[in-house]
Amino acid sequence: MAHLSKLAAAVAVLFGMATSPAMSQTTLRMVSHADIKILDPIWTTANISRNHGYMIYDTLFATDSDFKVQPQMAQRYEVSADKLTYTITLRDGLEWHDGTPVTSEDCIASLKRWGARDGFGQLLAKATAEMKAVDAKTFTIVLKEPFGMVLEALGKVGSSTPFMMPRRVADTDPNKQIEDYTGSGPFIFKKDEWKAGEKVVYIKNTKYKPRAEPPSMLAGGKVVKVDRVEWLAIPDPSTAVNALISGEIDLIEAPPTDLFPLLKAEKNVSLYRWNALGGQGLMRFNHLQPPFNNVKARQAAMYAIGQEDMLRAQVGDPEIYKVCNAPFICGTAYGKEYGDFLIKPDLEKAKALLKESGYDGTPVAMLHQTDLQSSNRLQPVAKQQLERAGFKVDVLPMDWQTVVSRRARKEAPAQGGWNIFFTTNITIDMDNPGTSNFAAATCEKAWFGWPCDPGIEKLRTAFLAETDPAKRKELGYAISDRVMEQAVYVPIGEFKGFGAYRKDRLEGWLPGPVAVVWNISKKN
Repeated sequence: MAHLSKLAAAVAVLFGMATSPAMSQTTLRMVSHADIKILDPIWTTANISRNHGYMIYDTLFATDSDFKVQPQMAQRYEVSADKLTYTITLRDGLEWHDGTPVTSEDCIASLKRWGARDGFGQLLAKATAEMKAVDAKTFTIVLKEPFGMVLEALGKVGSSTPFMMPRRVADTDPNKQIEDYTGSGPFIFKKDEWKAGEKVVYIKNTKYKPRAEPPSMLAGGKVVKVDRVEWLAIPDPSTAVNALISGEIDLIEAPPTDLFPLLKAEKNVSLYRWNALGGQGLMRFNHLQPPFNNVKARQAAMYAIGQEDMLRAQVGDPEIYKVCNAPFICGTAYGKEYGDFLIKPDLEKAKALLKESGYDGTPVAMLHQTDLQSSNRLQPVAKQQLERAGFKVDVLPMDWQTVVSRRARKEAPAQGGWNIFFTTNITIDMDNPGTSNFAAATCEKAWFGWPCDPGIEKLRTAFLAETDPAKRKELGYAISDRVMEQAVYVPIGEFKGFGAYRKDRLEGWLPGPVAVVWNISKKN
């Protein structure tokens, strides 16, 4: 009870700020799926940092509700007859938050920094001969070899989105975090009001010029209809839900499923399936450190896994989750499935592979993000499953932002590194071998875990160059096979994404794979 009292007191402090002058404005108060500590959405792929990116930055292209890539900051683009030169012209009137115009040089620098970090961006960069400014508003991307998904890369939706930044910011070393958060997007980040672990504040960018088209998922007009947005950090889900029911907040991005009955019973609250496409959970190995620098140890862990128990613990409701062992999402063009593998554990096979790996019994360091409702119940089940196969597992509890920082460390666990962590991503980011960061196996340049496999990269390069759908599907299946054989990562099933909001107060929440707040208005 004392713990709940402290939480309630903390919430009271947050809401007690309503007497400040800013509160006389139209303010949207919401609880995001996690607190944020890393504000550079290129340095990390954490979804909360991506969401922050969508608040303050904009993109050259964006994906609409028909999954077509549309110009966003771009006014138009042209493709040469040989499909090797893309000429992009920016819209009139684009400004950074400091009032300076957005230029071609800014965009080129932004694409270069993104291309150094993102798996899809790395493949585009590899195929690019040069990017050069034609004038202040026009630039070209000149390819040295065919690349069939240029627009898909530039309109990439999920984690590691190619957000545009001023050149002075984009010139920051890709391996270092930026410190200047000047964007050109629909909101402005109020760094002076940011309190980690308490709240993040954004205000409407009154100089932002939305596109004229109606909003469509992440494309079209980003019309801001509130003056101020506050992301409030309320780590206890029951406290957050009670705050929504009592009207102290307006929206919860991702409440846990075990509280759905409470939300459904409240007449003024709507449970909203904003992410109809859902997400995929996955287990990631550190390929640099023992025991998972050995492929047989990774394979042993995969044979030890049973998705049903994990999904039941994490999601609970079988109407919301489904078992799926396809690395690139079940039911999609490249969603090859593998029988009972990962669906049901094969402990004998797991034990045999673990013995072949030479595992010495050193405990595996498993990071456990206790505050992240989308993946905080997987670790105890995974520990049990792995230990049945012969692993020893140390579960290390911490908050998600600490996981985000620690997973970037390549040292051994004893020096602050790790062996396993869990995460989730939207399915639209995972259904394509070219766009998936998790499938990239570019060694030290790869996403956290750093898998290294020239065979995968050769296949991915061929996949992105191929224009024939049938041949591309063959390549996609071959990549899927290689991802599973090399145990690059472990799919642990799929689930639908729901939020909750005060329907007596809000309207206009756009459906899509990312929880965006432009177009939301308050009724009173």
